[in-house]
Amino acid sequence: MSDEIAPTLIAAAREAARHAHAPYSNFAVGAALLLDDGRIVTGTNFENASYGLSLCAETVAVARANAEGQLRAIVAVGIVGGMMRGGVAHGTDPIRPCGRCRQVLNEAAQMGGRDIAVYCAGAEGEAYETHRLSELLPHAFGPADLDIR
Repeated sequence: MSDEIAPTLIAAAREAARHAHAPYSNFAVGAALLLDDGRIVTGTNFENASYGLSLCAETVAVARANAEGQLRAIVAVGIVGGMMRGGVAHGTDPIRPCGRCRQVLNEAAQMGGRDIAVYCAGAEGEAYETHRLSELLPHAFGPADLDIR
C-alpha cells in the first residue's frame, strides 16, 4: 500500500470528526476506510451517557462497511482526533486506534486476507504516522484462529 492515499483518508477522517458526538470526553475522532474498489467509508465516535456503550470512530466505520457487505474489502484506514474547543477538534499529535478498535480492524483484515495500512494523524497539521495493523496488534486473535476465514 502506497502512502499516496494517506492525505485523502486523513482529510475524510477530519471531515467525519466534525460530526463527533463527544459531549463527555470532548475528544473528537474520525476514521476513513479505503475499500478495494476505491470507495471511502467514514465513521466518527459516538459517546453515550453510560460511557460503556460509546462507540469509537473506527468501529462505526467498520460496522458501516460491513452493513454495505464490504467487510472483506477494507485495505486502509485513516484515523484523526483531538480535543474539541468551540465545537472543533484541535491538536497535531497523531492518535492511534485503541485496543478494541485494533481488534475490530483485525477482524476485517483477516477476513479480507490482508494487512491493513493504518494512517494516524492529529486533528490538524500535515504530520502522520504509517503503520501496518500487524505492527499495532502483533499475535492477534481472529477468524484465522477459528479456521473460518
